[in-house]
Order: sequence, then structure tokens, then C-alpha cells
Amino acid sequence: MSEFNIPENIIPQAQKELEKLLKGNRNFVNGTPTADNMSLEHLKKYAYHQEPYAVVLSCSDSRVVPEIIFDCGIGELFVVRVAGITAGPNVIESIEYAVKKLKTPLLILLGHDDCGVMKFAKDHYPEITEDFQSIIKCVYPVLDKEEDVTCHNYFAQQHTKWVEKVLLERSKIIKTAVDNNELYIAKCHLDHDTGLVDLID
Repeated sequence: MSEFNIPENIIPQAQKELEKLLKGNRNFVNGTPTADNMSLEHLKKYAYHQEPYAVVLSCSDSRVVPEIIFDCGIGELFVVRVAGITAGPNVIESIEYAVKKLKTPLLILLGHDDCGVMKFAKDHYPEITEDFQSIIKCVYPVLDKEEDVTCHNYFAQQHTKWVEKVLLERSKIIKTAVDNNELYIAKCHLDHDTGLVDLID
């Protein structure tokens, strides 16, 4: 195991990129960011192509900015953001694009503390509310299985695991890439108190 508890039997390229991102997260936490590729000049290098090394599905929450949290710049991450990292059709297809067309070897599912979607879902379960129906319908299955969930942050981590299951069940592209050892899915959680991103089982 690596210093970040990354499994050693995963795709070498995915292992390398995941370790790079987790080290970048430590730079963020320590206040020593190193990313210097955030200028117009760097953008011009990617004017007609892109080659991100990871796709990140993260929450739309304004406090969860993958490029900052992982100490990255332009061209490094293909980021898909949606409230509660809920996996609707457009979200799945966006990830599929990164996997199939851009050949990203790593998919990070990034949940976080104090998620408003988790709070809303927990407060209204099992009601189908007038607003935010598609979001809560993506979250409620976890509550169906975890009826004793009281901690929103624990709920968020269980939901991240559920999202992986949904992606593998609903996307032939993602499932095939995983089965062929071309893609590794890393389930992660951001702690707001420490700023640390940790892998979750």
C-alpha cells in the first residue's frame, strides 16, 4: 500500500495519477500549492486539444472546487459537477465521454462534509417533494438501505459508494473500461475541517 492507502494492484497509470492528486491535496492543506499552469499562456497550449489525466465527479457545492483542492491547473482534470454527485443521464454521459474519448485512466467520485443535498434528502425521506425530485430520487436508495443513518457526512460517504454501483450498472462504457483494467474508480471524501481528501472503502 502507498502512503495514501492506494491499492497496489490497480492500473499503474491510475495509481500514479491518484497519488499525484492526493499529494496535491496535501499541498492545499499545508498552504503550499505548486500549480503554476493557470495562465492564458497555458490555456493557449490546449486551444485545440485536451488530455486530462483524471475525470472527477464532484458536488456543485461552492466549497468543493477540485482544481483547488487537488492543487491542479488548466488541462489536468475533466470535471463534472452536479448537486450531490447524483448520477443522472447527462452526468453519466459526460463521464463516458472522458473515459471513451479522452481515455482517462482514473475516475474520482468526490463527496464531502455538510452536503445540502444529503441534509435535504434525510429531512424529507421518503417523501417525493415538489422540488428537486430528480436529485432526491438519486439519493433515496441509500436511505432505503441505511434507515439508521443519522450523520449526514456518513450518509454522503454511503451515497458515494452507491454512485459507483449506479455507474457500473447503467454505463456499458464505464463497466467495460473497469473490467478491461483501463479505468480505476476512486471513491473519495472531503473533510471540511481538515481540508483532507481521503479514500473511502
